[in-house]
Formats: sequence, structure tokens, C-alpha cells
Amino acid sequence: MALPDNKKFFENLSGGGKAIAVLTSGGDAQGMNAAVRAVVRMGIYVGAKVYFIHEGYQGMVDGGENIKEASWESVSSMLQVGGTVIGSARCKEFRARDGRLKAAHNLVQHGITNLCVIGGDGSLTGANLFREEWSGLLAELVEQGLIDEEAAQRYSALHIVGMVGSIDNDFCGTDMTIGTDSALHRIIEVVDAIMTTAQSHQRTFVLEVMGRHCGYLALVSALACGADWVLIPEMPPEDGWEDKMCQKLSATRSRGSRLNIIIVAEGALDRHGKPITSSIVKDLVVRCLGFDTRVTILGHVQRGGTPSAFDRILASRMGVEAVMALLETTANTPAYVVSLCGNQSVRLPLMECVQMTQEVQKAMDEKRFEEAVKLRGRSFENNLKTYKLLAHRKPESDLPVSNFNVAVLNVGAPAAGMNAAVRSAVRVGISEGHKMFAVNDGFEGFYKGQIREIKWADVGGWTGQGGSLLGTKRTLPAKHVEKIAEQMRIHNINALLVIGGFEAYLGLLELLAARGIYDEFCVPMVMVPATVSNNVPGSEFSIGADTALNAITDTCDRIKQSASGTKRRVFIIETMGGYCGYLASVGGLAAGADAAYIYEEPFDIRDLQANVEHLTDKMKTGIQRGLVLRNENSNDNYTTDFIYQLYSEEGKGVFDCRKNVLGHMQQGGAPSPFDRNFGTKIAAKAMQWITKKLTETYRQGRVFANTEDSCCLLGMRRRALVFQPVVQLKDETDFVHRIPKEQWWLKLRPLMKILAKYKTTFDVSDSGQLEHVVRIRPKDLDASTV
Repeated sequence: MALPDNKKFFENLSGGGKAIAVLTSGGDAQGMNAAVRAVVRMGIYVGAKVYFIHEGYQGMVDGGENIKEASWESVSSMLQVGGTVIGSARCKEFRARDGRLKAAHNLVQHGITNLCVIGGDGSLTGANLFREEWSGLLAELVEQGLIDEEAAQRYSALHIVGMVGSIDNDFCGTDMTIGTDSALHRIIEVVDAIMTTAQSHQRTFVLEVMGRHCGYLALVSALACGADWVLIPEMPPEDGWEDKMCQKLSATRSRGSRLNIIIVAEGALDRHGKPITSSIVKDLVVRCLGFDTRVTILGHVQRGGTPSAFDRILASRMGVEAVMALLETTANTPAYVVSLCGNQSVRLPLMECVQMTQEVQKAMDEKRFEEAVKLRGRSFENNLKTYKLLAHRKPESDLPVSNFNVAVLNVGAPAAGMNAAVRSAVRVGISEGHKMFAVNDGFEGFYKGQIREIKWADVGGWTGQGGSLLGTKRTLPAKHVEKIAEQMRIHNINALLVIGGFEAYLGLLELLAARGIYDEFCVPMVMVPATVSNNVPGSEFSIGADTALNAITDTCDRIKQSASGTKRRVFIIETMGGYCGYLASVGGLAAGADAAYIYEEPFDIRDLQANVEHLTDKMKTGIQRGLVLRNENSNDNYTTDFIYQLYSEEGKGVFDCRKNVLGHMQQGGAPSPFDRNFGTKIAAKAMQWITKKLTETYRQGRVFANTEDSCCLLGMRRRALVFQPVVQLKDETDFVHRIPKEQWWLKLRPLMKILAKYKTTFDVSDSGQLEHVVRIRPKDLDASTV
């Protein structure tokens, strides 16, 4: 859907005459290619010349063929490729001034004064030093007669913008670094595979994951798979940990589990700075417990493979943001790093982030471990707290006794990650002293009395299970409120946690309306959004949507690959989502689609014709494949079959067409690491809210909650997890089409179009603003999305 140029955008951010170079440095990370692609295409889009610097800083020092101008076509088909196709290398020469002098000479020869560096803290620190020395280096080049005074004046300032590419997620200032989510995918794939053989043989597996100085991968993978024990460098175990760990493993087996999983970060240490290796842990388990134990060291598997949907989207957003930042820089602008905070891109002073990262290591070296955890950021700290809460069961005698009964149910269509959320809710509820009840088959099971108490051990191993183990139905409660109230009375239910999609939201509104008739509904009620469609108002993310996006992205990769070596071909792919175009739009960005048709952005026959012409032009440049996504309810008349037939007819002689309806495969499969982690943490937060509300509303021997704020939806809003009364969300809801009236991801659609070579409008008002790193964020802020 080609739109007119945004003249204001070009006036404010014209890249005409500017030269931008992009390089990847340090260790490789999945998603780097997506970032390179975004920098190249956004740079060309705004009229700048863009250059590849091959082999990182080594290529900058060596010059010659290592610095090449990039074209639009040169970054085709690299979105789904892991590693970095422009290469990365360690460079000792660049660490010395003579090496940086050579690099400066090579950049000036190409007129490059804008540098986009994708790498870790070492690479970004080197870039900042290069920027600070730039004027001195140019003066030296003039002195040596290698450049003239005019060139020194013309290229007097070097501008640097960084993006962090690191699977360890060890850089302060950003919630996620490029490559981390993909590395988690590799780890979880291995853990899921190992669990089946471990159960078969009643084995204990010790997994060693990367993280020499940062335990993020170990911690989040332990949370995502429900590991029995995790060892990370930021928080070494207390002395005597060996006995405690063995007691925990033995207790898990005694409750009927047939396996144990222990995850060890490669940089794990004890309190005295002594390394804790996977082999040490294995020998300890064998010696003390006699369990059949195996070690698996994942190694560079974690760096390999295709990038996840999350990393492709993150890298694409960051790449576009980096170009915008470069175009806005002045001689007084500090070196930026483009970061992710919650769901927002922000620009932070590079050296503030580097210094904070170095402070973490210093705190660890000085054995100030609590401070090291805080310095890592709220995301890391919350992950650690949640893991401790869920993995380590307190003795019955140490548990508080609340005498409250809390019911949990799934409502709507199944979504991957629901089971992780239920497990988290049950275990946190038990830890808070409540008696937890599971309701099977949603509101339908509720009114039929399919309610049972659920214990700690009952939810073991649930994190990696897809679908809904409790069972879920779309039935709404309005017609059955009397029977549901009766069941609430029979089981003395004091609070409700509803995990589900749009039906769950409608259901809560109906129960809220029934409070005037039935006192049984005057209890705290909270909803956690879980739907692949991501169409619930009040939350930018829903449990299950990330897994669906990965299913779409993986399928699109395979479909595009099927055309490799064949004649020119365009694929029409239909996605789920009802009237919500989230999956089609964001999936299109992740898969490199040429167009995505959605209900929220009306289109007509002229738009379809413009897309055909666009694809025809694209094929003439030598590109063999085209990809078009269509949301299932985007238009009643322009169906998938209609679009397929139109494209087939209009593309005759240039390309042929294929169509594919993805269907329910988007709802199936094991949940992604994001969905496991998001579901686990958001459900834990919901249960803590329930505990607080139960305490507040308990009066004269009973719970009575009838205020608006006692019936809430917990959702992600920009940077925070926020409890919002469901009645207040009514004004934000299009009930006819079952979507929010405003949807944040619509702002990503221009990125997909720009990267597909369409001229389109672009809203620069939402671009990242310069912020500063803070040691501890406000308590009400929880930006931990992954």
C-alpha cells in the first residue's frame, strides 16, 4: 500500500550527502544481520550513502575491499540468517593509536563520518574513544600529508551510534540485547529435548550455558523450564549450598518427579571466588545422592541458528532508530546507544551505559552481590526474585496461613504460555498461604462444578507445555452467573485469577455487572491477557502472541526457501488474529514481507494494484521472491483467494503465485522463552496483587470487594506492568471487532514498508529520546518483558 512521501520527514531528517558505515564487532549474535539490513535500507531511504565495513574494526584498519558501498539488493535474504554476513573479528591494531589513525584515513577517503557499531561493551567503548580522538587523528593525517585541510574541515566530526549485539544480555541500559532471545530459544530447545530422555531414565542433567560474567541466560532459562537449581555469577550460593541443593533434588524426586535439571552459567562462582563448573556439580550429585547424572555443555550452539522473531523485530527497530539518531546528531551530541526499555526504544549516552556495566563487574569482584543484582536492572532482579519464589518451596511450617481460597481458570482459545502462568500463580499463591483451586474448561467448567484443589507438585513441568492443561472454552458467564455464584459459595472462593483472551475480558465485565445481584462476585478479580491475537485492550503484549509470531516467521522462512532456485514467485500467507492485524503486521516485519493487509488499515483495489506493480519492479531487479501476509478478517471481499487470483493474473509473465493458510499451527507448539517468562512473571505479579487486595478487603470475617479497582486487568503499558480496572477499559475497546481502539504496533507498519522499499509516511514523534541511565528505577516501574 504505497503512500505519499512524508515531506516533513525528509525536511527534518534528510540524509542527502551523508555517508553512514555499519560494522559488526566482537562476538556474533543472531539478529545482527537484521540490524545491518535495517541500517542499510533506512539509510538509503533517507538519501544517505551506506557502506559495509567487513570484518569489524580489522576491516576498518585494513581498508581496501573491506569498505564497500551497500545497495538495497545487497541486504536481501539476510534477515533470517544467523551470525553476521559482513563478518566480525577481534582487532589488536585498533586498540593502538596507529591502528585508529589508519582507520580514520580509510573512513575519510570514503567521506564517512557517521558510524553505526553493532557489538558489545568493548566494541562500543572503542568506538567512543575513536570519536573522542577524531579531530586529533585528522590533524595528524594532515601533518603527514595523507589528507588536506579541506578534507579535515569537511569531515571534522565523527558521529557514533551503537546497538548492543550480545547473547549474554550483559549491557546495562537496555532490557534486551540483540541475540539474547535467540540464544534462549536454543537453550530451551535443548532443555525440552533433554527432559524427555531424563524422564525416561530418571536422570539428573547438568546444563552449562554461556555467561562468563552475566547469568541472564542461565537465570531466564531456569525460570522458563522450571529448573531445580541455577548457579549464576551475580549471586553466588551461600556456604553449604551443596547440601541444600542435594536436599532440594532429593525432595523433588520424593514427590514423584523422574528428573532433575540444574543450570550452570559458565562464569558461576562460590562466595570465595572459586569456580563452580558443571563437572563439579555432577560429581557432587553422584557422590551425595547416587543419581544417574549427565552433563551437557551447550557452547556455541547458543550463538547459532536463525534469529527469533523477537530479535528480528528488535534489531529492525533499533537499526531504523540508529539511522534517525545519526541524522539528528550535531557536533556536541554524545555517542548514543539505542536501547529497549519496556516496549520503547530510547537513546542513552554510550559511556553512561558502559560505566554502569563496569560497575556491575566491580561490585561482583568486591563481593557486593546484592548491589550487582540491582545494577543489572529491574528485569534481572525480578527474574531472580521470581525464580526463588517458584523453585524453592518453603516447609509447610514456614508458610503463612491466610485461610483464603483462590481459583484460577483459562478462558478463550488456548495460547502457548498459559500453563506457565497457571504454574506460577499456583506456586505463588501457595507461598502466600492461600489454598489454590483449578477450574477446568473455563466458565463452562465453573458453572458445572469442575473445580478441584491444586497443589505445588501438581504443576511441576508445566512451563514447557503448550495449549491449556486446565482446558479452556469460549463460554461467557452471563447466562450462568447464578450457578457460578453457587459454586463460588460451595468452595468459598475468595478471589479469581482469569488467564485468557478477549472472552476473559468480557467475562470479567459480566461478573463485575453481576456484583449488584450476587455478593459472591464481590471478591478481588484479575485478568492476565493470553491470546495469540494480542487483541486485549490494556496490554501491548499477550501471552501466546510471541510463540505465534515465531510459528509464522519459521513458516515464512521455509516457504521462501522453497522458491530458492526456482522461477520468480510471490507467496500469499493468511494469518490468524480475528480483526486484529498484529500477527500479520509484526510477523510481516519479522519475515521481511512486502505487504501485510489488515482490517485496521483499510485497502482497496488500487492498493492491491500498486502492490503488484511494486513486486513486478522488485522481480526485475533480480530478487526472486515476494511475500504478502493477509490477516484473516482484513476484508470481507478481498479474500485470500481473491488476492491470490488477482496477483496470479496481474503477475503473468513476471512471477507466479502460491498461497498458504497457516491456521491453527499458530496456536500450537511449545511456548517460546518469551511467553514462558512473561506468563510466569505476570501471573506471579497478579497473585501478589490478589494477596494485597484480600488483606485490604477482609472485614468482619469475610472478603467484600465491590470497588472498580478490585476487578482489574494486568497489562504491559509502554514500560510498566499496570493494573487497570476493566470498567475503565471499556472506552478503549471496539467491542464489535474485538480489538482495542488504539494499538501501539500500528506505528511499526511504516518500518515494514520502508524496509520493503515503499515510500511512506513515518511518524518521527515517537522516536527514541535522549535519556540517562539511572541506578534504580522507580518501584512502580516494571519493564521486565522478557
